[in-house]
Amino acid sequence: MATRRRVIALLAGAALVGTALAGCATDDGDGTDEDTVTVHITGSLTGVQAEQLNEAFAPFTAETGIVVEYTGDAAFEDDIVSRLSGDSTPDIAILTQPSSLTDLVDAEAILPASDEVQANIEDSWSSAWTDAGSVDGKLYAAPVLADPQSYVWYSPQSFAQWGVSVPTTWAELVSVTATIREKTGTAPWCASFASDGGVAGSAGTDWIEDLVLSQSGADVYDQWASGDLSFTDASIAQAFETAATILRNPDDVNAGFGGVTSIATTDSEDVAATLADGSCALTLQGLSLSSSLADTLTADGRTPTIAADGDLYAFVLPGLESDNTSVVASGEFATALTSSEEVEKVMQYLSTPDFADALVTLGAGVSGNRSADATLAPNTLLTTAMETLQDPRTVVRLEASESLPDDVGGGTFPAGMIDWIGGAATADVLTAIQAGYGD
Repeated sequence: MATRRRVIALLAGAALVGTALAGCATDDGDGTDEDTVTVHITGSLTGVQAEQLNEAFAPFTAETGIVVEYTGDAAFEDDIVSRLSGDSTPDIAILTQPSSLTDLVDAEAILPASDEVQANIEDSWSSAWTDAGSVDGKLYAAPVLADPQSYVWYSPQSFAQWGVSVPTTWAELVSVTATIREKTGTAPWCASFASDGGVAGSAGTDWIEDLVLSQSGADVYDQWASGDLSFTDASIAQAFETAATILRNPDDVNAGFGGVTSIATTDSEDVAATLADGSCALTLQGLSLSSSLADTLTADGRTPTIAADGDLYAFVLPGLESDNTSVVASGEFATALTSSEEVEKVMQYLSTPDFADALVTLGAGVSGNRSADATLAPNTLLTTAMETLQDPRTVVRLEASESLPDDVGGGTFPAGMIDWIGGAATADVLTAIQAGYGD
């Protein structure tokens, strides 16, 4: 992923059962009903998304009388230890790192999902999401939003000009790449491995995750993501070698920036600008790139339109076969830190398609909830992305880098991508990444 936000180790014994912040507000003369109960939620989503989260609870508050206040703090997960040990513990946390649940459970800091919440999730989300929200087979966290990473951005108008169509297999993608190179005389792809405020190399891990899943399948991916399959395994090496056919091919990269090694110092905002002005024809980025595109201009000075017949659009990175669609995604998960009737009602609402519909309608993101209405999304790209996630034929997995130990997923893996794009031998890089396990 482009920006990595990981929860660190937690204080042991920080049990919070029955110590809810949710409680009755007093009338301090501003008209507040003394019987009003407020449930406090904290997470790392800020800005417009924080406003949208708060707005999404309006129907719930109108029906139940329970006020929900979400507070966004970009550093929330980095500072979660002190927050959980203090007096300002929220009732519910929205986490971007499901791998952190193990630490939270070990610290006795969160509560298992109720039967009602579990039923909602199992009815509407695929097993990949319930697995990500579980520890040792017990569900603790409800998926809230999804951020698909496996998308190739392109210009529909340029594709028509070049006489190429959206590829449905990897072989077709290679052919489209060659055609664009021949038509334009320039490298078609741009890529960005710079930190973007996170960990340098993290965007490179997206390529490998996508290719491991699409080429080797879910079983291999799961073994790898759980640490049971070494980075030195042939299936992981194969993903690197496939990625190299584009990323380490000087004829194909790095459009608008230089050669292969420039990928290490290019960030996603720069890629967005070159994609918008036509300097770059193809890039692998998550759907969140659309927020950066809003600040870019086309070659004729316009804000680019994102539509199937517009300036820019995106398609899922194709697999080996046309009928084999796989998507790697990140997501946000809600988990209860305190226990009360009101908190339980909020958790139940968080796990319903009604809440998913509210978020999607507001444009807060997409949902993998199969009972949510994808047509409520504000544009066709988000609608089709949701439909892809909801399709039972789509193989969905959460980012492997987020479930690996931090020394690997946030350390040797992204660092290895920087070495690799700099020209280090694949075998040496894989050995160095695996060394992060310390065994």
